[in-house]
Amino acid sequence: MQVIHNINEDEKTISYSDTEKFALDVLIGLTKRPKSIPAIYHYDAEGSKIFEQITELKEYYPTNCEVETLNHNKEKIAHLMDGEPFNLVEFGSGNGSKTKVLIQQMLDDGLEFHYIPIDISKSVLEELVDDYKVTFPNLEIHALISDYFSGVKWLNKRSDRKNMVLFLGSNIGNFSHPEARMFLRNLWISLNNKDTVLIGFDLKKDIELLLSAYNDSEGVTAEFSLNLLRRMNRELGADFEPSKFRHFATYEVSSGAMESYLVSLERQEVFIKGVGRSFLLKAWEPIHVEYSYKYLISEIETLAEETGYKVVEHMFDSKKYFTDSLWEINKSE
Repeated sequence: MQVIHNINEDEKTISYSDTEKFALDVLIGLTKRPKSIPAIYHYDAEGSKIFEQITELKEYYPTNCEVETLNHNKEKIAHLMDGEPFNLVEFGSGNGSKTKVLIQQMLDDGLEFHYIPIDISKSVLEELVDDYKVTFPNLEIHALISDYFSGVKWLNKRSDRKNMVLFLGSNIGNFSHPEARMFLRNLWISLNNKDTVLIGFDLKKDIELLLSAYNDSEGVTAEFSLNLLRRMNRELGADFEPSKFRHFATYEVSSGAMESYLVSLERQEVFIKGVGRSFLLKAWEPIHVEYSYKYLISEIETLAEETGYKVVEHMFDSKKYFTDSLWEINKSE
């Protein structure tokens, strides 16, 4: 059975449409100093296609490293959930290619579980469920249209099963360290004692490797950033001219983050119909579009300890560029 639930309708809460939320976030971001647009808006249908091209680039290591890690450890991860029914909960599944590795192993092992992808976007979940219907026709899928924490709380009211939460793809790196601590603490509050969390972390490494990964020679990452402008044109009635902007990515050594910007090449005024106002950009003014924080293992362990988790194991690719870190909720103290 494959079902999509909108928990806002179930709980009779007020919610924004995807477009309304997009417009509000753009308004807030472009009135900040410096200007910014949340990284989540890279991933419309076109942006997701471009990102798939990025994952195939020789310079972009994270996806291949994580796929290698999951393939090497899939039996171990599945074995952790052996013996009792559970929920496999996923935050930000993307196209689901990495998750399929784990789901196939769990099905092969005869484990009893429900797959619970959670996302605020109905369209993202519809595409995912349609794909999984074909790949895993007998898989129980209960997709939730919700923010992550409300979705988990909704689930726990209706299920007493143990949860394994997947937060893969180094998505945690899109948060600053204070934001990551807040996110993980809120997740801790939402989950039950002894639930597990598998989180992808991109590790600190040679800076040239990082710069190459986010400034690829074919310009695909630049197109990924510029698609944000095209998306605002399509969905919000903006009049951005992408040729008047340049993608720029740099590594901030002190914070340990790759930072991506769209830089205005000239003084220009942009009108966004869906927001109802114009925005002035100076020549060479940046719009921040993404953080991607990199971690040391010691920083990961400190983060887990500070937010109430027990580290079970760090799983690595052969180059140790990336880790999927398995944590357990610890509410005994």
